[in-house]
Amino acid sequence: MTAALKMEGVDSSYGHVQVLRGFDLELQAGEVLCLLGRNGAGKTTALKTIMGLVPATAGRILLGDTDLAKLAPHEVPRAGVAYVPQGRRLFSELTVGENIEIGLMTRGKGAATRDGVLELFPVLRERLKQRSGTLSGGEQQMLAMARALCLEPDVLLLDEPTEGLMPSMIARIRETVAALRTRGVSTILVEQRVDAVLPVADRVAFIENGRNRETVDVERLRADPGMVHRYVGVG
Repeated sequence: MTAALKMEGVDSSYGHVQVLRGFDLELQAGEVLCLLGRNGAGKTTALKTIMGLVPATAGRILLGDTDLAKLAPHEVPRAGVAYVPQGRRLFSELTVGENIEIGLMTRGKGAATRDGVLELFPVLRERLKQRSGTLSGGEQQMLAMARALCLEPDVLLLDEPTEGLMPSMIARIRETVAALRTRGVSTILVEQRVDAVLPVADRVAFIENGRNRETVDVERLRADPGMVHRYVGVG
């Protein structure tokens, strides 16, 4: 398959503390790739490094022929990568509609993009004038994803999108990720909940001590659930 994004030998650090060490990762076009690992393994840092929020001090991050590691952070979304961080980080005092408009402005998108995004999240269409800080946790997660998708990205990065959500809302987020795959969006998903990963992921990368130790098809993980215990420490 064609690679949507590659990380090749990437190092990155927070000040003097190195987190990623020769990190390699390949996201295939149209797939959902999940990153699993213990807390502190480097999963979130990998996403932030792709976005330029944590500088890559070595290696390449390739989106097609573009090395994202050479771009300023504000240029990465314009290149076609959208990021939904852990905690959503919405503009809570702004309405749902205003948050979406901010996403549209980043890449100069218009009404057609807005309508396509709202088709994925019909509940948001009913709340366009509601202040985003008054939404439920699940609705806020939907809004964070909707704002990111207003970029019409080739690659979407999701950091713990189901954290703190009730099972019914987790199922809706999972359905949305699957729907994005049919639209050709390639997704890297950081999750701690294995049960949230298995129904939607194509492959799983196990991250340990700032390195990608192993990437496997989800079918192999189903056949050998002990892999999760080895790398994550849960059954």
